[in-house]
Amino acid sequence: MNRPPDGVRLEVTDALGRRVVAIEKPNFEIGRRETNDLRLAGSEVSRDHAQIVLEGSKYVLRDRSSRYGTYVNGEQVTEHALAHGDRIRLGRSGGAEMVFLVADGAPVPERSTTTAIGDLRQIAALLEGLRALGSGRVLDDVLSLVLDSGIDVSGAERGFIMLATATGELEFKMARSRGHGSLSGSSFATSRKIPEEVFRTGEARLVADLLDGELANVHVGTVALGIRNVLCVPLRLVRYVDKAAEIGEDRRIGVLYLDSREKGSLLSSSTRAALETLATEAAVAIENARLYRETMEKARMEQEMRIAAEIQQALLPKTGRIGSFFSAAAASLPCRSIGGDFFDYVDLPAGGLGFALGDVAGKGPPAALLSAMMQGMFAAQAASTDSPSQAITRVNLALYRRGIESRFVTLMYGTLQPDGRLTYCNAGHNPPLVVGQSGVRRLECGGPIVGLFEAAAFDEETITLSPGDWLIIFSDGVSEAMSASGEEYGEPRIVECVSKSASLDPQQLLQALFSDVRLFTTGAAQSDDITAMVLRYGT
Repeated sequence: MNRPPDGVRLEVTDALGRRVVAIEKPNFEIGRRETNDLRLAGSEVSRDHAQIVLEGSKYVLRDRSSRYGTYVNGEQVTEHALAHGDRIRLGRSGGAEMVFLVADGAPVPERSTTTAIGDLRQIAALLEGLRALGSGRVLDDVLSLVLDSGIDVSGAERGFIMLATATGELEFKMARSRGHGSLSGSSFATSRKIPEEVFRTGEARLVADLLDGELANVHVGTVALGIRNVLCVPLRLVRYVDKAAEIGEDRRIGVLYLDSREKGSLLSSSTRAALETLATEAAVAIENARLYRETMEKARMEQEMRIAAEIQQALLPKTGRIGSFFSAAAASLPCRSIGGDFFDYVDLPAGGLGFALGDVAGKGPPAALLSAMMQGMFAAQAASTDSPSQAITRVNLALYRRGIESRFVTLMYGTLQPDGRLTYCNAGHNPPLVVGQSGVRRLECGGPIVGLFEAAAFDEETITLSPGDWLIIFSDGVSEAMSASGEEYGEPRIVECVSKSASLDPQQLLQALFSDVRLFTTGAAQSDDITAMVLRYGT
């Protein structure tokens, strides 16, 4: 194995300053990994990025399948025979630059003061500000700092940021001018062609003169302002991975656009590298701020839903109701924070009891709003007539005339008199069950669902309950509750549970039914509101 000659070295310039690293091994490795001979930090430096290998009397630089490439004198390479004075850059943005030197080589000219270490130190300070502001999680402040920093570093006259929407389209967010002034979106009479191209390809775009070629035709307004130079870089989210074999996430969230009337430093390679580094860090800060805002908005909505759920529960009557000839209990467990099921009791003028249970089509806030409206309409109509079918006919007509598209309700309404007469009307609802010593009876008389047909006709039926009979009214969230294996709970299980618990009081029987449903559906998500009412005739 060849022994490296003395004096071969790399002059490294990065955010830490300038230093010289001797190449004392025939295989000199460079990257982010701690075990490398030269360890460099940077958003575009891979863990095992490149190596310098001594082959005979020559040194060869090889890229080690890095994510963002290796460059020599501005050109991307996979393998390159190094010569004295060659400038090496890792990644496109150049978080660090190296100059390859040999012992007897000629002096290498110093780079311009507008590039290299000056820019890198400036970016290091800017990134510290970004990280500090990122913790504040205020999106507009982050966008302002990114734009002001980009304009200050590049010497541009103005700039704007566009962020991607959920559908992948660029949306104008903020514009700033030199001196930290705010601009409106209408101030930029420029084409979207360059920003959209940069966002689509993920490659920075530099235009030295908009008057060259066909660009002037699509940037008429910009050219009219005297703008000639444009630099646009992608805002790219980079996620590091632990292993070389893994593929990290690289997602573009927007673009940073800058332009100017004078070339200045906007066209320098170091400015482009600095802005790409800034854009990478800015993307993280912007995304964090946006996620924080979304989290706060979600928390606000959840709080509003909790309040809505409390209001909805307050609209429902107390779960239990006891009279001289009956006892009853009802409850509703919404699938979401708020639901579309409801129940109610009505004290009839002649001393009887009216009771109803309904199920609004759909779930969530729309169903909950309609459920609250239905409670009000039902209470008004039930108080105006002793006939369940007439009450439901009027509720149907009132709901139909409101013209709420694709919204309907299944509704069961019945009245129970002290002598045991039960008159009911079932409007498309699950048939309630009468469970007693004489067996099980399904109450199916009535009509169609409420709210869809203006001229719908509804019938009613009167039966007589015996002391000790149970009336069970339930929504399809009970009978159609699904087990983890996809089996429905079904009416037979309702009858079995009621029969086993017939000696309990209504509140206890209701809890036994709900507990049996929960046990049956263990391991499966609740897919519908679960509502039931149990009523026992006789004391």
